[in-house]
Amino acid sequence: MRYSGDFWGGFAAMLVALPAAVAFGVTVYSAISPQYAAFGALAGILGATALGLIAPTFGGTDRLISAPCAPAAAVLSAFAIQLVSQGVQPVPVVLMMTVLGILTGLIQILIGFLGIGKLIKYIPYPVVSGYLSGVGLIIIGSQLPKFAGAPAGIYWLEVLITPHHWDWRGLSIGGMTILAMLVAPKFTKAVPGTIIGIFTGILTYAGIASTDPSMLQLSGNSLVVGSLGATSEGYVELITNRWYQIGELKLSQVAGLVSSAITLAALLSIDTLKTCVVLDQMTRTRHDPNRELAAQGFANVVASTIGGMPGAGTMGASLVNLSSGAKTRISGIVEGVMALLVALLLGAFVAWIPIATLSGVLIVVGLRMIDTDPLRFLESRSTVLDFSVVLAVIGVALFVGLIAASAVGVILSIILFLREQVGGNVVRRKSFVGQRSSTWYRPEAEMQVLEKKGNTAVIFELQGSLFFGTTHQFYLTLEPELMTTDFLILDMQRVQSVDVTAIHMLKLVRDLLSERGVPLLLSSVRESLPNGRNLREFLELAGLVSDGTAVIIMPTLEAAIEWVEDRLLGDVSKPEVELPPLELHEIELFKGSKPDTLTDLKACMEIRSYKAGENIYKRGDSEADLYLIRRGEVRIMGYVGGSSRLCHIATFGRGEFFGGLAFLDHQPRGNDAIASRDSDLYVLTLEKFNYLAEEHKRIAFVLVSQLARTLAIRLRHTDDELTLLQES
Repeated sequence: MRYSGDFWGGFAAMLVALPAAVAFGVTVYSAISPQYAAFGALAGILGATALGLIAPTFGGTDRLISAPCAPAAAVLSAFAIQLVSQGVQPVPVVLMMTVLGILTGLIQILIGFLGIGKLIKYIPYPVVSGYLSGVGLIIIGSQLPKFAGAPAGIYWLEVLITPHHWDWRGLSIGGMTILAMLVAPKFTKAVPGTIIGIFTGILTYAGIASTDPSMLQLSGNSLVVGSLGATSEGYVELITNRWYQIGELKLSQVAGLVSSAITLAALLSIDTLKTCVVLDQMTRTRHDPNRELAAQGFANVVASTIGGMPGAGTMGASLVNLSSGAKTRISGIVEGVMALLVALLLGAFVAWIPIATLSGVLIVVGLRMIDTDPLRFLESRSTVLDFSVVLAVIGVALFVGLIAASAVGVILSIILFLREQVGGNVVRRKSFVGQRSSTWYRPEAEMQVLEKKGNTAVIFELQGSLFFGTTHQFYLTLEPELMTTDFLILDMQRVQSVDVTAIHMLKLVRDLLSERGVPLLLSSVRESLPNGRNLREFLELAGLVSDGTAVIIMPTLEAAIEWVEDRLLGDVSKPEVELPPLELHEIELFKGSKPDTLTDLKACMEIRSYKAGENIYKRGDSEADLYLIRRGEVRIMGYVGGSSRLCHIATFGRGEFFGGLAFLDHQPRGNDAIASRDSDLYVLTLEKFNYLAEEHKRIAFVLVSQLARTLAIRLRHTDDELTLLQES
């Protein structure tokens, strides 16, 4: 009972896959000659058997059913029709189709072993949509003459405009088949609509045959599939002779099949992987695309070798398999075994399936392949061109060929992509150092200087791809600044890719700035872009080396802004570690205070020293002390999005204070404070401040007022910067 679901799932899938396989085989071989229809039915059966047995055995996707499919039928039919129109005899056509199937399988195996299977999913959706719709229309067009019961060799358009070619018997049988397939799912889900449609067509044929004795004979009856010969020596002899005759094919003929084999391999691979993705989504599993394609290729080689139809993982049969309770790959093997048993035991029954019924099945399959979703592209002007790609692929597929259709679709998609990229703006935001701030908190007097001088330093935050399509527009954006700015910062944090043309443009910008003695600052130059390229190494190889003069590379935008701020302030003299510790009256917060006030304040304060790298406090600490920096430097580190990853928020230097928020609201610390250099601090504990407030209310009032004023200035600057970021 463990595999009962796989058994019934495989059996149900066979009921869907086998009739369709027979129909596909008849379609392909009928294009060679009407006399080959029976061999086409057998090709479909053998293809369903070989694919069903081999693909799931070597593949890795549970519940996937592999069988001859519509794309294979469309390509092989078009291939056969083209050869016949060139005057090629039926036997060589069959031989070349056999070789085409084998080459297709070998290419799929190669795709799998080279790991290219993962790349097929990147084929643009408009191309796939147009291709599938084009194949669907080709199938419908190829089946209309058979559906109408018209004589062989008549084109579908001629059939539509010449009713005297119609056979009312074929129209009735095919019409009832289509009607049953479309209506049946509304009343029952237990039996697939394909099965109901086929049996409806057979019953309709039987009803008409009761009034027409000629329809009760199998020999010479063009309305039915005809004898399969599955158990006779005739078919075995045909396959044996085929392999004797293949040696007569010229190497140039085989080489000419490669392009068609590549197209068919791509189509079958896409069809398979598309089905695998749907199964993954429905079962919350994950398939291995390369292993699956190698298995499908091996199955197609075997199927073609024994005279069967090549195929792929099919959506309809796989979903029937899933809904019937299948759990593993065994269900696919069951489907292959059942297909062979039905062919051997019920071959006489299959022989009486009407051609119009199979045509009706394929017409419905073709209709369902037509993708109507792209019609929504017409609702917006921005997606109209994407719809034009779909139409172009359909048109080329119908009037030129499937190979040309795929090529045209991919080329048009690339052109549209380049158009969008060229039309896009690689400058995410333009701002000035006077509007932004580094992580270094500056005293109020310095902030005022930076606001005045900051407009001489411009910042461009870049995004997207810097390549030949966007380089010219980007240079036009930079050009007005190259003759006026004193500092130019290009932030590359959001850059996705860079090509040689963009690098050449950056070198030109460097040279123009160097003529005026202005450095080019590049910030956030990553060593790993999404495309795998090391941007820093690429810049250095191209000649953009950080030399400290013409080109300066900074790790972050904040570091670049800090570097510019120091130059604007002229604060690039001797290092801070050589300066003596500040006294209380020298700290910005208390400048202008009376000596008595400072004496009382100092009596309440402690002096603490911290080594570089030592924690002053950590997030969650309950102490609420206020810290004033006499000497050294302190970094404030926050946690990104509640995670454990620390991020540099701010840096406070000599004369600044920190810890003011917890001092005022008495809440636990929300970040970490770390001494980035050896530091001496004044520390005012909350207990000492409360004592001060009781004994010297005015001193406490002055302290809180100064503290609130400085925090307000910081908050206002932060608010202005956030407003700038929101508006950009």
